[in-house]
Amino acid sequence: MKRRSRLVALPAVDGKQYGYRVYAPGDALLADLFREVWGSTTARARSRAGGLFDAAVIRQVG
Repeated sequence: MKRRSRLVALPAVDGKQYGYRVYAPGDALLADLFREVWGSTTARARSRAGGLFDAAVIRQVG
């Protein structure tokens, strides 16, 4: 299956919005893309991203 690039933008606690590139199969669920980004941001000591799925913006890139 071909992997596609997606941009996942999450609002942050500082009022900004941060974008993260995710590579996933074309049939990946939006929740899976969100979980991939959320998991990588919360692993950092100083996470800026908020964890609200409804506030996430997910778009295909390229």
